[in-house]
Amino acid sequence: MTLAKVWLQSTDGDLVRADQVSEITVHPTPRMSGAERWLVDVVVPVPTGAGDRGGWRSGPLHRTLAQCDGQPHGVQVALARLLARLEDLDAAGVVHAQVSSAADGSWTRPEVRFLFSRFDTMDQPDPAVQPVETHRRDDAAPAMAG
Repeated sequence: MTLAKVWLQSTDGDLVRADQVSEITVHPTPRMSGAERWLVDVVVPVPTGAGDRGGWRSGPLHRTLAQCDGQPHGVQVALARLLARLEDLDAAGVVHAQVSSAADGSWTRPEVRFLFSRFDTMDQPDPAVQPVETHRRDDAAPAMAG
């Protein structure tokens, strides 16, 4: 069994096939202005690059699944656990992240939950499958009722 039929939805709505993921990371964004944001990313081992005056740099492709106002805890293990369960079930569908806040004493901490929607129970019809009208072609003339 593999995760070839399980997809991870990124924050921009794109999908990454789960069996292509090599790493799950949580890291802060560079603090340029405003509040620090934390990203929950999956890493796909495909080289991608960017250049500037200092030269060309390449590295693996990071896809963001969730953004939080603070550091979420335990999300890497939670996603890995869910993917392991889905692999055992030979599941097919989409995993997406849901971000919320939980009050923890005097401060609020972010919570990230991963939800799975099976393809056979999703509300949207499959755009690739369209009803096909079947036409019967008989060489004989239609029967006449008398």
